[in-house]
Amino acid sequence: MSVSSDEEILKYYELRETIGTGGFAKVKLGRHLLTGEKVAIKIMDKLALGDDLPRVKTEIDAMKNLSHQHICRLYHVIETSKKIFMVLEYCPGGELFDYIISKDRLSEEEARVFFRQIVSAIAYVHSKGYAHRDLKPENLLIDEEHNLKLIDFGLCAKPKGGLDYHLNTCCGSPAYAAPELIQGKAYIGSEADIWSMGVLLYALLCGFLPFDDDNVMAVYRRIMRGKYTIPKWLSPSSTLLLSQMLQVDPKKRITVKHLLSHPWLMEGYSDAVHWQSKYPQGHLDEDCVTELSVFHNQSRERILELISEWNYDQLSATYLLLQSKKARGKRIRLRVPLLTEHASTTPSAGPEHSRHDAQLDNTEFTLSTPVTRKVASKKHANKENVDTESVLKNEMPFALPAPKTPLGKTQIEKQGQGISIQVPACKESQFTTVTPIKKPKNPANTNELTAAEVLPERRCHSVELDLNVAHVDCSQKKRKAKIFGSLERGLDKVITMLTPSKKKRSTRDEPRKLKAHYNVTTTQLMNPDQLLNEIIAVLSKKQVEYVKKGYTLKCQTQSDFGKVTMKFELEVCQLSKPEVVGIRRQRLKGDAWVYKRLMDDILSSCQV
Repeated sequence: MSVSSDEEILKYYELRETIGTGGFAKVKLGRHLLTGEKVAIKIMDKLALGDDLPRVKTEIDAMKNLSHQHICRLYHVIETSKKIFMVLEYCPGGELFDYIISKDRLSEEEARVFFRQIVSAIAYVHSKGYAHRDLKPENLLIDEEHNLKLIDFGLCAKPKGGLDYHLNTCCGSPAYAAPELIQGKAYIGSEADIWSMGVLLYALLCGFLPFDDDNVMAVYRRIMRGKYTIPKWLSPSSTLLLSQMLQVDPKKRITVKHLLSHPWLMEGYSDAVHWQSKYPQGHLDEDCVTELSVFHNQSRERILELISEWNYDQLSATYLLLQSKKARGKRIRLRVPLLTEHASTTPSAGPEHSRHDAQLDNTEFTLSTPVTRKVASKKHANKENVDTESVLKNEMPFALPAPKTPLGKTQIEKQGQGISIQVPACKESQFTTVTPIKKPKNPANTNELTAAEVLPERRCHSVELDLNVAHVDCSQKKRKAKIFGSLERGLDKVITMLTPSKKKRSTRDEPRKLKAHYNVTTTQLMNPDQLLNEIIAVLSKKQVEYVKKGYTLKCQTQSDFGKVTMKFELEVCQLSKPEVVGIRRQRLKGDAWVYKRLMDDILSSCQV
C-alpha cells in the first residue's frame, strides 16, 4: 500500500495478517483502535480495479442499504486517491466452503441449520429489491457463534423497474449459473438466485457439485440439461427440494416465499424461516450513544444527529462496533488507542511513537461507566469545559429513520474551544480524544487507572498519542505528558534489553499451538519436522511452488503461461487437545473446488 493510504487506515485500525486475496482485493485482519474489536479490512487498488471500479461502488452501496443478521456488516469506508478500504464484520470461522471440505459433506440436520440461514438472508435481500447473483459457499462466512454471513455483493443488481424486471448481464460463477444465464436470455435475478441456492444445497449435502467438469463448455451443457446424479444417502425430502430448485424452466422453479415453510426446511422446527432483519431500524442504542457523547465531549443530541447520517465513517464504525460488543455481553467502553508497533513503522508515526512498549498495546484506558465519570467530573467542576451532567441527564427517548446513504457534509463548530468537527461522507469524523493521565509516583503500574485519574476535562492531546484529530490548546498538559512519556520510554528500553524475546524464538524453533478447528487436519505423525518434510515432498511432486517460513508453507500454482492460478497456505501446528500434530490449510486465491481436489491429493499422500 502507498504511504498515504497507510496513514489514513492506520489512524483508526491496526493491520494484521492477510486472511484472503482475490482478483482485485486483499483482505487483512484488523483491530479497531477505539473499541479493540477485530474487523476484516478489504483493501482494493483503484488502478488495478480499472473497469471493475463500478462493481466496488455497487457492493458498497448495497451493503449500506442491507442490514441483516445473516449478512456481513459494513462498518467503515475509506477512500484515498489510490485505495478503497472496506471495513467489515470479522468472521473467524472462515468460508462455508472450507467447512464442507473438513466434513466431506454435512448431515441433513446440519445442512438444514445453515440452509435456513441462507434462505433467511436471500429472502431479505429480495425484499429490498436486490438479486445477489453470485451465491456459492465461498461467499458465506461463519461467525464466532457458528452462524452464516453472506458477503460479496459486487455482482448484485437492483433493477429500477423492481425485482421482476428482466436482467441481461451474464455474471457469477459458471458452476452455480442458472440455465437462462448461460443461454444468454433475459432473466429475473431472484429466479437465478434460487437455482444457485439449489447448487449450494447440493454441495452441502453431497460434498461436490451437481454440474462439474474440467471443461467449462461441458459444465454448461450439463446445466442446460439439468441432469445430475442423486447419491444414495439423500433422503426423499431433500431430493424433492433439490428438484424443485434445480428446474431448468425458471417459471417452474420454487420461489423464496414457498421455501420459507418448505417441509424439508420445517423438519425439527415449529416456525417458518424468519427472514426479517433483527437489527432495530430507526432506533439507536442509548448506552452506545452516551458512551460516544462523553468520550467525544459532545451532547447526545449532536451524537445522535451525526450517527443518523450513516456516513460509514469513523463515528459509524465506532457506534456499530460498540453495539456489537453490547450484543455479545461485553462492556461498552472506548479507549485511547496507543500506536502499535505495526502502525509506528509507517512514516506517519514519528520516532517517539516507535518506542512504545508493546505491552501497552492492549491496555484499555477507559472512563469507566458514564455514572462514574459524572461523579468524578464533579470533583473538578472548576476545570471543566463541558457540562457533562447535562449530557448524561438528557435521557429523552429517540427514534431515527432507517440507515440511509447520505450525501454532502456536516460541519459544526464547538463554541469556546475553536474545535472544528467535520463529517464528510465516507470519511472520518474528527473529535477530541481522551488522554490518560498517569500517576508519576508509580510509573510501573501502567494497567491500573481509576476513573478519577482520567477525567472528561482532560481531553487534550499528548505528544505520545497524537492521532491527527481536532486540536485543543493545552500546551502545559502536553509538556507534562512528554516528561512522563520520556521516563516511560527510558524504562521500556531497559526492560526490552533485559527481557529475552520468547515469542520470536518459539515461532522459529517449534510449531504454533492452535485450538482444534475444521481448517486443521490431524495426522498420525507426532514429529512436526517429519510431517513438514513429507508435505514438501508432495508439493514438489505436484509441481506446487512454495516458500518455507518456519513451519508455514506459502504455496502457489501457475498456468502454462505463468499466470498464478492458486494461492494457499499450509502450516504444521501442534494441537493441545488432543496432543497431536496437524496441518492448517487456508485458500487465499483460486477456484475453490480445484483447491479441494488438490488438498485431497496432498493430505492423502501424507499420513493423515
